[in-house]
Amino acid sequence: MTTVTLDVVPAFEVSQWVYDDLPRAAVNDHLEEIFASAYSVSLFTDWRRPGFHQVWLKRRDGRDLAAPPARWLGATLADGPRHPIAGMPVENCTEQLGAPGPWHARLPHFRMEFTPSSGKELQSEYLLPREHAVEALAAIDSIRDRVGPLVQVSEIRTVARDDLWLSPCYRRDTVGIHFTWVPDTTAVMRVLGRVEEQLAPFEPRPHWGKLFTLDPAALANQYERYGDFAALMGRYDPTGKFRNDLLDTWFPTGR
Repeated sequence: MTTVTLDVVPAFEVSQWVYDDLPRAAVNDHLEEIFASAYSVSLFTDWRRPGFHQVWLKRRDGRDLAAPPARWLGATLADGPRHPIAGMPVENCTEQLGAPGPWHARLPHFRMEFTPSSGKELQSEYLLPREHAVEALAAIDSIRDRVGPLVQVSEIRTVARDDLWLSPCYRRDTVGIHFTWVPDTTAVMRVLGRVEEQLAPFEPRPHWGKLFTLDPAALANQYERYGDFAALMGRYDPTGKFRNDLLDTWFPTGR
């Protein structure tokens, strides 16, 4: 890579609001409305009960100035700051309750100077076509007796499509199902196999930098430009000087 072109926008402010206890039925019936309700929307659940214990709405000031209603799709506007993980200090989170601030101090969930999330965790995330969101959530919910005991929190978000060959969002509008697990690698790796079985009908693409157990051949089938990327690696690094264990596992043909 020799040059980079940046596509930038003017700096802007964001106000952040949180709702408590969004019913599962509201997501099933109003998915598009929910994710179109703000500049950035995140749903949080621990899979121990139906529904979502928090919804985080990040709104661009100047576009969404109206104060949010006290009740929305069965959820209740939070009466104070929240942390996505029960029992964690709310001071770690970026400012809520509608206080406007610069985009870089609101779009992250956690303040830069504090430990994000719980700090002691494992993570995985599966990204799949947005139109399968409701079915995929139901599939995970059906094994919540296995998932719930190991999850600290799970975030559901949407991501726009892009044209990057190995992006999990390559040419499809995406829903991401993220898991923040307890730091027990053995137990988590066992349950990941079950999660992947449940999501298999929806063509999930795992986050490259987080835990997953998909077979390399199955993973290759999720990326239509996989072969092109492997050929590119072979062309520019024929001796494998820049390869590592991760590339040897997931791109054995790129030699």
